[in-house]
Amino acid sequence: MKLQRGIIVSCQAAYGEPLYGLGLMHCFAKSAVEGGAVGIRCLCDELTAIRQAVSVPVIGLIKRAYPDSDVYITPTQTEIDALIAAKPDVIAMDATLRPRPDGVTLERLTAYVRDHAPQIELLADCAELADFENAVKLGFDYVSSTLRGYTAATNGVTVPDYDFLRAAKSIAGSRLIVEGGLWETEQLDKALQVDPYAVVIGSSITRPHLITKRFVHTFEARCHAR
Repeated sequence: MKLQRGIIVSCQAAYGEPLYGLGLMHCFAKSAVEGGAVGIRCLCDELTAIRQAVSVPVIGLIKRAYPDSDVYITPTQTEIDALIAAKPDVIAMDATLRPRPDGVTLERLTAYVRDHAPQIELLADCAELADFENAVKLGFDYVSSTLRGYTAATNGVTVPDYDFLRAAKSIAGSRLIVEGGLWETEQLDKALQVDPYAVVIGSSITRPHLITKRFVHTFEARCHAR
């Protein structure tokens, strides 16, 4: 299935979080689709259960740390092979220009997917405009702002970075997907002025401890100010 234009919900629980390893993400995915989500982004471990629960396209990825690289989203062919076996509609991978584990190149990985699973589309998780340019050159189907603020070069950048998104749109065109820092509908409305193909929203929908923390922070700040 091809991704449609609309809201994609990222249903993930990170290691150490209360929901990690409980196998509940398919419930979040089903709820998201009932709310109108056109796609789900998830970890490979949850992919089969999510596919059984929803009928929208699923974006799969694997997060794995290697000692010789900062790239951790689908970094090597090992993760690519596992994802191909799980049969997502789209594979997401780090598309930054940072060195990958064992010196494998992004060009080699994209070519590998095209050769071995041409039915699966590719999504590039980017942080800088140079990443967007390279991803477009390599023929990624979608190019996303996922890693803006999560690399050493972009650490401290406030997201959504609207000026960056406008520049990214000029590079990616209809392939642009916006992701990162969207907590309010006002932010979404501003991001949509860039006219992306789709928008990925995660923490503000599927991470209850962070949602709660935001409300608690506001409550405490207001009470202490009195």
